[in-house]
Amino acid sequence: MYFYAARQPILDRDKKLIGYELLFRDGVDNVFPDIDGDEATSRLIEGSQFNFGLEDLTDNKPAYINFTLETLQKGYPLLLGKEQVVVEILETIQPGKRLLALVKDLKEKGYILALDDYIHQPVWRHFYPYIDIIKIDFLTCDLDSIKAIIEAIKPYPHIKLLAEKVETYEKYQLALEMGFSYFQGFFFSKPEMVQSKTLPPSEMALAELLYETSSIDLNLRKITEVFERDVNLSYKLLRYSNSAAFKRRAEISTIKQALIVLGSEEIKRFLSLLFAAQVAADKPAELIRLSLTRARFAELLAISHGKMRDTGMAFLTGMMSLMDAILDEDMPSVMNKLPLTIEIKDALLKDEGLLATYLKLVKFYEQANWEKAKEIQQQLGLKPEEVPDAYHDALSWSNDQMSVFGD
Repeated sequence: MYFYAARQPILDRDKKLIGYELLFRDGVDNVFPDIDGDEATSRLIEGSQFNFGLEDLTDNKPAYINFTLETLQKGYPLLLGKEQVVVEILETIQPGKRLLALVKDLKEKGYILALDDYIHQPVWRHFYPYIDIIKIDFLTCDLDSIKAIIEAIKPYPHIKLLAEKVETYEKYQLALEMGFSYFQGFFFSKPEMVQSKTLPPSEMALAELLYETSSIDLNLRKITEVFERDVNLSYKLLRYSNSAAFKRRAEISTIKQALIVLGSEEIKRFLSLLFAAQVAADKPAELIRLSLTRARFAELLAISHGKMRDTGMAFLTGMMSLMDAILDEDMPSVMNKLPLTIEIKDALLKDEGLLATYLKLVKFYEQANWEKAKEIQQQLGLKPEEVPDAYHDALSWSNDQMSVFGD
């Protein structure tokens, strides 16, 4: 039995990560809500505890997990530490004395409680003293209803509002203006505005290096010369090659030696994430984390598929898939500035080719669109367990990279 779970980031008003909502399915065949909610919650907790550590799924941030009335009654939240979880009370639960008693008990034990997909009813006022977060779906809840909720919770200033399914920058701005504290959705992965942004010389040099490394056979001499001319690049290369991910038998004495130690595939990854990190210095860290996860996820899918001679191209495609948001430009303008191979540009601009297929699977998985993900998994002939395994490996890898490049 395989453990399928995706995560969606939750950010604060400064676009800093505060946690992830975990989305569970019992395999790609079962698309919620056809699967029983009680089983979904229990399997998610079981899987995160025994199959894949919760701290790996959330990078030690709180996990926002849905709980049904039955799983609350069985005490499932208590299987997780109060620092590990935000208990989301599903919108399908009817408010009543039994639920109120459970909520009071969890609050007394120090758990953070949230009402998921909240639809206002006066009876919920009895719960407000014990509720920390109210989640409002920005796709289905109209403006008047949101204003009514804001008015209803005014006597309870401790309650924070979380806007979920915020898919555009405009929706994010609206939620900000209305006083929301937290935001969930992929608004930060789209450009905030279309504008012209010139890449400084250091970033153009990195772009040129990306192009040099997009061929299967690397020109090591040329790459070494570029690094030797740039002190900042050399420092980052040496720091990266000295990270715990690499088991070295000897001390590194030259730039060329550092490059040889890494090997061609790791050099490509290093340059890709370094480029993304540099051009996204003023963007949410979660945007970089998502681009790293996409890159590694796409590469692992390509490795499992076994149809590409150079799987580093899949990595670069995943990384570049968010470059429009990083540069706040449309993708054609971004691609016009970067010397990338035609296969990568076709994937990102025309949605064509094998690289585009990998990227589709990556996006469907991160959105927990299991039905579409299954279609592509079958189209590629991948085994059912290969996709979730690749996703989990990509999450762990991106967490490690963020620790190297985060400061």
